[in-house]
Amino acid sequence: MLGVKFNPTQFLDRVGEELRKVDPAQVQALADAIYARYESRGLVFVIGNGGSGSNASHFCEDLGKCTLRREDFDNDQKKRLRILSLTDNTPYILAWANDEGFDRVFAEQLKNLAMPGDLLIAISGSGNSPNILRAVEWANRNSIGTFGCTGFSGGKLKGMAQQCFHVALDDMGIVESIHLTAFHWVVDNLHRRIGLEADK
Repeated sequence: MLGVKFNPTQFLDRVGEELRKVDPAQVQALADAIYARYESRGLVFVIGNGGSGSNASHFCEDLGKCTLRREDFDNDQKKRLRILSLTDNTPYILAWANDEGFDRVFAEQLKNLAMPGDLLIAISGSGNSPNILRAVEWANRNSIGTFGCTGFSGGKLKGMAQQCFHVALDDMGIVESIHLTAFHWVVDNLHRRIGLEADK
């Protein structure tokens, strides 16, 4: 936790330094993977735990709503991005966690909902959360695209996901903040490609 030893100026300087280390090609690849599912009418799933779970919910909400122009809200002919955060179905999560184990809470939802060609965005700062890894393993076996968003060393997820956006920093709070900053650019990029495109 870098904020324990840094004052606000030092902390913000360090965050800026780490942001400049982000590989923009990885952020672009995330936007492209999502847009490909918009084009194909595939469904995008987002998962995470704790702060990454909050980022999953936030990213899902922004992509579902903010990729549209306001004038398209009532346009039933406007094609929309199909996206769902699996962190938000609380009763389902609790049922699987209580009865069968927390490591199954995302994979079991995918078994009900996912189809070949869909995309799973798996957010895990450590890259080693068992429920994230189990979901990615299942998705890989069932022709679902997988995109990991990781920090620290990347953990197992970095090597398991088909594509990855990696923040190589050993500070969970800053990793989560950088993920969310990149996600906001992805939303803006997809607003340009979806919201501002000619009606389809």
